[in-house]
Amino acid sequence: MVSRIGILTGGGDCPGLNAAIRAVVRRADQANVLTFGFRAGWKGVLDLEVDQLTLSTTRGLLHRGGTILGTSRVDPYREPNGVERIREALEVHRLDGLVVIGGEGTLSAATRLTEEGIPIVGIPKTIDNDVAATELTIGFLTAVRTATEAVDRLHSTAESHNRVMVLEVMGRHAGWIATYSGMAGGADAILIPEVPFDIDAVGRHLKHRAGSGRDFSIVVVAEGALPLDGTLEIEEPPKDEFGRPRLGGIGHAIAHEIETRTGFPARVTILGHVQRGGSPTAMDRVLATQMGVKAAELAIDSRWGQMTAFQNHAVVPVPLAEATARLKTVPASLYHVAETFFG
Repeated sequence: MVSRIGILTGGGDCPGLNAAIRAVVRRADQANVLTFGFRAGWKGVLDLEVDQLTLSTTRGLLHRGGTILGTSRVDPYREPNGVERIREALEVHRLDGLVVIGGEGTLSAATRLTEEGIPIVGIPKTIDNDVAATELTIGFLTAVRTATEAVDRLHSTAESHNRVMVLEVMGRHAGWIATYSGMAGGADAILIPEVPFDIDAVGRHLKHRAGSGRDFSIVVVAEGALPLDGTLEIEEPPKDEFGRPRLGGIGHAIAHEIETRTGFPARVTILGHVQRGGSPTAMDRVLATQMGVKAAELAIDSRWGQMTAFQNHAVVPVPLAEATARLKTVPASLYHVAETFFG
């Protein structure tokens, strides 16, 4: 019988994490299960940094952004004796299992740990919305709201100065934020990692708009967007501490090329970590609450190796292995809808 569970938030922060923590603790408490929060993601598990979470310590969290537990990008498989240290943490604190709230990287580690016998339930959170088997991840819709508001604000200054405004948003391998915010804000071009772009075609499109009397344009570009082979040289980005390209800045390259090809003045706005902050939208609060309650129930019933997923307006369990088998990218059908309004 389950009596004690741990919880952690790993990877990048996003709005809605605190709402999910609150929901796990509340549902676990109803079943007389104690909840313990690990600090800074997997790092807290490895270093045995944990505090008990109660109804009183998790009150007032629903509307707060970020995570009270803190987070990190530590991967237990990159740490010395990582798997053994996680097993030790569960033994030391007499935990029956873990609720892991994270994105693709954190949940991929959780999947591997599950396969090695460590009891885990996953909750998907990432503003990139790229976790498979779920239609939505916690934090995505709030990030879309932030990016859409930026597009709306850029429209007025673009029109006032007859400029091309380039808005760069997050999206390393998947262009969900760019596609949604670009469509919602009425962008004139949307560049995403899934569809390599032709910068000459973008320039021709913007010149055609100007010839039709529309002397300003909005271009939304995901940070991971790439040009068609042989059409544009993009400088190789530096690597982060995990060996991944440190993205950010392609908006400047796009703006420069647009100015060169069209003669139109172009300005760049990079939202960066602004997309991760702020109070979660109502939908993210509800989604996080649903997923937190479901994750707690799965843990209480010892249904380990599962992840909570939003499908057909309901939160259901799916195998962690299924959820992390691939990245969920923007489908061609959705991008086709966006292209209908380009120009």
